[in-house]
Amino acid sequence: MTEKDFMALKNGTDVRGTAIASADSPVTLTDEAVTRIASAFLVWVTAKTGNPHPVIAVGHDSRISAGRISDAVTRGITACGGNVVLTGLSSTPSMFMLLKDDFGADASVMITASHLPREKNGLKFFVPEGGLEGSDIAEVLRIAALGVFPEGGGTVTKRSYIEKYAADLVEKVQKATGEAQPLAGKRILVDAGNGAGGFYVDLVLKPLGADTVGSQFLEPDGNFPNHIPNPENKDAMRSVSEAVLRNHADFGIIFDTDVDRAGAVAPDGEEINRNRLIALISAILLKERTGAYIVTDSVTSDGLAAFIKAHGGIHHRFKRGYKNVINESKRLNAEGNYSPLAIETSGHAALKENYFLDDGAYLVTRLLIALATASKEGKNLLSLIDDLPEPKEADEIRLTFAPGCDYKALGAEVIRDFGAYAIAKPYLSLAPDNYEGVRVNFDKAHGDGWVLVRMSLHEPIMPINAESNTAGGNKLILKELYSFLKEYPYLNCEPLEKRVK
Repeated sequence: MTEKDFMALKNGTDVRGTAIASADSPVTLTDEAVTRIASAFLVWVTAKTGNPHPVIAVGHDSRISAGRISDAVTRGITACGGNVVLTGLSSTPSMFMLLKDDFGADASVMITASHLPREKNGLKFFVPEGGLEGSDIAEVLRIAALGVFPEGGGTVTKRSYIEKYAADLVEKVQKATGEAQPLAGKRILVDAGNGAGGFYVDLVLKPLGADTVGSQFLEPDGNFPNHIPNPENKDAMRSVSEAVLRNHADFGIIFDTDVDRAGAVAPDGEEINRNRLIALISAILLKERTGAYIVTDSVTSDGLAAFIKAHGGIHHRFKRGYKNVINESKRLNAEGNYSPLAIETSGHAALKENYFLDDGAYLVTRLLIALATASKEGKNLLSLIDDLPEPKEADEIRLTFAPGCDYKALGAEVIRDFGAYAIAKPYLSLAPDNYEGVRVNFDKAHGDGWVLVRMSLHEPIMPINAESNTAGGNKLILKELYSFLKEYPYLNCEPLEKRVK
């Protein structure tokens, strides 16, 4: 394999590829690739720690390729003198938290591809300071391509950690509420989507006294036979919402495959997702300390910004990408600006109090503390966001590029041109707090809302987000955008055309 082959597996701060061949895609995450990347990570950790025989914890989610990938990772590490502790079925957050505990590992590898289809898989890497940055991943992949590794014979042991991780969450809720079973009398169900999140029912909710009747798809199954484990997936959210209504639950929880993201559902089946989820956790944190900076991705609504301001916070929009918002929140804190939360509309949420770890289970646990507290006061958790201004309409449309074109350069051209177009129109204005793509505000007569045109972080896709405060407003906004974009022959505007006709 060449360096180019290895670099093709880089996906931001992760390694991802095809683990099971399909008609459209051959296997790219081969045994050779995984073994050499694992050896390279061992070399990288050795250089960082000075320890020639570090202990590396290795865990995985429920994907059906997990066993093969885990074996390859183990071979790569032990062949170079590293020692492996296999943690079995694990969540991504737990694979970091064990490094902050007395587990005895120097670094960890999580085998997951998050919410991607069943044929995909990947690797996430952690050291005690946090997840590796994109530059670290590039260095590991360069070492893998070079292929010069020490020889050794490391050991392999097995030891689960998810039970300790869950017990710590239970203890946090008990300390915060002052009760052993603060969720007694509450029916709270979980939809794990056959990913790794099923542990939350038996190891967290039941010890806290919750009635978990109605929880579904808790058994790990990497074929994902019921729905994709993804809080952004419409089928997944419809499934958990229906379960909440069917079982008369007080609260519904949905996790993605590796439990670094979460969504929630109110008793009436209404989704607590995207802007509503951000508003809810922001309200909880701002009750504890006002004046805080809430860092979000770029597609959050104007209503959310108004809500955060009304609750004594400062809304700080930044680039999409969970590492981007986390690093921006860290930067603000380093400059003396208190920022307790970095969160994306996708459900990625990292709290300062929790090492800025992207942790869906921790986020949900924080919500459950607030639910228990509100219940004790005779209140409803959702009353915290009663004053959230919500748009009348919201759309997300994804446009593709012609095969083989230089989509990055062409996408940048479209964004630049649309920005110039907006400046020239008296009824349009550029949003001042935008860090990616171009976000354009439309006045009341021309849509009463905004549109964001940006490029996907990792794919040849141009996502478009639009919101309007008026019924029918999005059609006006998107119709004008379509008139502009249809002049670019390399951009497939068919999905946008269908929306406006």
